[in-house]
Amino acid sequence: MFLKKLSLINYKNFESKNLEFDSKINCFVGNNGVGKTNILDAIYHLSFGKSYFNPISSQNIKHYEDFFVIDGVFEKDGREEKIVCSLKRNTKKIIKRNGKAYERFADHIGLLPLVIISPADRDLIIEGSDIRRKFMDGVISQSDKAYLQSLINYNKVLAQRNSLLKYFAVNHTFDATSLKVYNEQLNTYGSEIFQKRLEFLQAFIPIFKEQYKAITGNSEEVSLTYDSKLLDTNLLQLLDKKLEKDRALQYTSVGIHKDDLSLDIMGHPIKKFGSQGQQKSFLIALKFAQFHFMQNLSKTTPILLLDDIFDKLDEHRVSHIISLVNQQNFGQIFVSDTHAERTEDVVKKIHQTYKIFKL
Repeated sequence: MFLKKLSLINYKNFESKNLEFDSKINCFVGNNGVGKTNILDAIYHLSFGKSYFNPISSQNIKHYEDFFVIDGVFEKDGREEKIVCSLKRNTKKIIKRNGKAYERFADHIGLLPLVIISPADRDLIIEGSDIRRKFMDGVISQSDKAYLQSLINYNKVLAQRNSLLKYFAVNHTFDATSLKVYNEQLNTYGSEIFQKRLEFLQAFIPIFKEQYKAITGNSEEVSLTYDSKLLDTNLLQLLDKKLEKDRALQYTSVGIHKDDLSLDIMGHPIKKFGSQGQQKSFLIALKFAQFHFMQNLSKTTPILLLDDIFDKLDEHRVSHIISLVNQQNFGQIFVSDTHAERTEDVVKKIHQTYKIFKL
C-alpha cells in the first residue's frame, strides 16, 4: 500500500498544494514553520480521520478561511482508493471513500494502516495515563473493529452513568435500579476491552523488547506493564465498592478508562530514571513495534511517517534506524527535516527510490 497523490486546500498553512509521491521514500525539507509537519499530519488525517497534533478539527482550517479539504489517492492491493476528508466551519466533518461518505468514522479506521514517529510522542512518557491508553487503543482498533465498537459503547455508557450521578447530586435523590443498568453495561463492555488489552500486550511486549534491543544495540532491560484494577477483581464489584465515592465525586472513579501502562527501564520508571537518549530509543521502539504488530495482523505494510526525528536523535541512533529500515520489510516512508543535505545523505543509505520536496 502507498500514497500516490495528495492535494490540500486551506489545510493549516497551505492555501493550495498538490504533491505526487514516490512509492518508497519521500522527504520534506525546509526551515521550521514552512509546513513540513503539516503535510505529514494531512497524511495522518486521511488514515485516522483526525489530526495527530490538534484534535480540534476547526483549528486545522487555514486562518480566515471557512473550510479545508484533504484529498489522497492510495494504491492498495492493486486498486486505487480515493479518500477525501473535508470540514466546513460549524458543520460536521465528512470522510469519503471512492466518492461515498462514511456514516460512521469508525468504519474507516484500519483501512489505511499508518504509524507516525514524532517529537510529540514524548507525551507518552511524561503526560498522564490517558495518552498511554490512547496509544494502546489506537493500535488495537486499527486491526479490530469489534474492539473499537466496544470502546465507543463503553464511553457512551460511562458518559450516561456520570450524568446520572450528577442528576442524583443536584436533585438530592438516588435510584439504585437505574444505576445498576449502567453498571452491568460498563461491566460487559469493560471486560471485553480489558481482555483484548491483555491479549494485545502479550503479543506486543516481545516485539517491543526486540525492537529496543535492535535500536540501541545493548541489553538494557525494558518493560511494559499493564496497570488495571480489573487484574484483581471484576468491574461490577469495583463499582459497588466505590459507589459512595462516585456519588460524592459525581463521576465514575473506577473502570478501564482509568487503566495505565507502566514504562520501565532496568526496573524503574523511564520518566524519572531514563536518560533523554534512552527515552527516545524507548519511544521509537514502541512505534516500530506498533508498525510490526499492525503489519503482522493486517497483512498490509503500514505507511511510516518520521517527523523531525533526525534533528532530535544522535548520529548513532539514526544509523541504527537506517540499518533497521534497510534490513526489514518497510513500505512507503515520509520524512521531514530541516537540513536537505543531511536528509539526502541519510536516505541514500537506504537502498530505495526517493523524492525530496523542498518547501
